[in-house]
Amino acid sequence: MSSLRSILSVGEPLNPEVIKWAKKVYGLTVLDTWWMTETGGHMIVNYPTMDVKLGSMGKPLPGIQAAIIDDAGNELPPNRMGNLAIKKGWPSMMYRIWKNPEKYKSYFIGDWYVSGDSAYKDEDGYFWFQGRVDDVIMTAGERVGPFEVESKLVEHEAVAEAGIIGKPDPVRGEIIKAFVALRKGYEPTDELKEEIRIFVKEGLSAHAAPREIEFKDKLPKTRSGKIMRRVLKAWELNLDAGDLSTME
Repeated sequence: MSSLRSILSVGEPLNPEVIKWAKKVYGLTVLDTWWMTETGGHMIVNYPTMDVKLGSMGKPLPGIQAAIIDDAGNELPPNRMGNLAIKKGWPSMMYRIWKNPEKYKSYFIGDWYVSGDSAYKDEDGYFWFQGRVDDVIMTAGERVGPFEVESKLVEHEAVAEAGIIGKPDPVRGEIIKAFVALRKGYEPTDELKEEIRIFVKEGLSAHAAPREIEFKDKLPKTRSGKIMRRVLKAWELNLDAGDLSTME
């Protein structure tokens, strides 16, 4: 591995714990990036020359205009979660959907291509992925992205993997339920559940702390290692899990 010069990641963002591990093992900082098939290339990246904020996907490439907008197309201020959008006109931009022009139009609000990802931009211009729009949880009037909660969960010494979903609740709209796979040597007790819940509450906020925690031997993942939240939700709510051909 002595010839390894850089490591880049794409897809689901890496939890800070993974980036710390790679730095310790390989001596390199994993550079998280963001793009989609529809964008035709990278849009937001961590440059090797910039300070990396663990968990952030970085900043837009030169010439790319990215923003966080609301459902009306208005740009949101720093640290407000909303729709991750790219101003149309970039060189590799898709220009149509075959035989479905109306579908193509539905991806845009004005001049903004709306990615379907939820994110926020901090005061330094770094973008932070929070999950697909469908994965964002509305609990007691607060929007909670699954990624920040899952990242905090895996910081706990007992937690190997974690996935969260929004579970319908008559009072709060939704509550956060966490599915957790434990590291070897830890027993799945009620006391540990409460310890993990308090860990998230103190590390993030009260509304981001899971109200329910269920221990699992392993979590459903795609072959590329992404936790399949829709499968977790289907299990919990007795719904059809849909296509499972990509599940490992």
